[in-house]
Amino acid sequence: MRAQTVQTWIARHILVRLRLENVCTRSLLCLMVATIKQSLEEAARFSGLHQSPFSKMLKAHSKVAVSTLGNLSKQPAKQVAKTRQKLHELPWAIAIVVERTLQHRASLHPKNAKTCNHGQGVVVGHQWTNIVLILHDMLLPLRPIPFSSQRYCRDHKLKERTEHALVVEYIAPLNLEDYIGAYDPRQVVVFTDSGYDNQKSQNAIAAKSWHCIIALGKTRSVQSTTLALTTPKSKPWWHLATFFRHRRWLKWHPMRITTHGTKRQRMEWHTRDTMGSLRYVGQVQWVCSEPCKRPEGRRKYFACNDMRVTARQIMLGYRLRWAIELLHKTVKQPLGFEDVATRGFDAVMSPVHWVYGAYILLSMAPPGVSAGAMGLGDKQRQRQQVLDNNEKRRVLQKLTQIGGVQRYNDERRQALER
Repeated sequence: MRAQTVQTWIARHILVRLRLENVCTRSLLCLMVATIKQSLEEAARFSGLHQSPFSKMLKAHSKVAVSTLGNLSKQPAKQVAKTRQKLHELPWAIAIVVERTLQHRASLHPKNAKTCNHGQGVVVGHQWTNIVLILHDMLLPLRPIPFSSQRYCRDHKLKERTEHALVVEYIAPLNLEDYIGAYDPRQVVVFTDSGYDNQKSQNAIAAKSWHCIIALGKTRSVQSTTLALTTPKSKPWWHLATFFRHRRWLKWHPMRITTHGTKRQRMEWHTRDTMGSLRYVGQVQWVCSEPCKRPEGRRKYFACNDMRVTARQIMLGYRLRWAIELLHKTVKQPLGFEDVATRGFDAVMSPVHWVYGAYILLSMAPPGVSAGAMGLGDKQRQRQQVLDNNEKRRVLQKLTQIGGVQRYNDERRQALER
């Protein structure tokens, strides 16, 4: 198949000006092709053009990348929403994951970068917040939230805002009807980690009548339902870790969860849950969990404002947040996320939007692509289907062997009786 056919298909899915259409389509096509290195030099060599058009597009047309990502994310979302189903073993049908990420910088003097505590050490890079939408087993990246450093805001005369304030400004005007049409707000759940344990963001989610599952910090102020009704408001609240430590009469319940990886391992947890009030938020359900075989300091706390769910559903729902980590891995390795996004531009988020757009186009399966070279999302679903079939085959084989042994024993017992 000719490359012009794929470029025409890409041009129909993006809305850009005619003078930018050639550069945008070739840049997306270069990101969609699996190569060892993805950079501006590689995109120029792949397209047969000079490097300057791609450099100008990333630097001067960042709004085009934002609008293109928004249009691309709405197209598959509307198609999937027509046959909307609930998530696996969960009462919700729509999931929104909020997760921070950090882009490393290799240059000596990067712009809009800061020193952050990331993982096991300190890293210098760009920080932003990723927002993804999960429908069925499809993951759709939405517009990410860039985080400007203090020096960058001072040099460009911008108003400095905290990360939590940017998340609140993002969630408040977010209209899911543009993506999935009419929906019930009670079918939406938002997952965040302990980094977004903030009352303003939690109240913003509750104001939209959405449910949320949040990992809480140990020092978050809580109060039981009984104490909230019988004690005055001036009485100090409990820290969450202290609250569970003084209520050891709450029973631990074992929980076993099977992983979805290639090894199909089984994770064992102990959980105990109760209901109470979260300060400045309202009535929630708390879950305290720890792995059975754990080192010290692995205990985690979760809160959910949906009183219908169980502790197991809260734990299963929070595992969906790991899908965004898989997205980072998928984008960084095959799509050249790290090499493209670390260019020395002020609008560093522009290449991030284009890479996410290439990810969505790959999931939409371009024309002329064979079944063995499907999109990344289709490959993941196909791999999961193979694992499920192997698991079913293993169980059937085991049951057949058990039945064969039982028949052999019955025949031998009958022979001895004779």
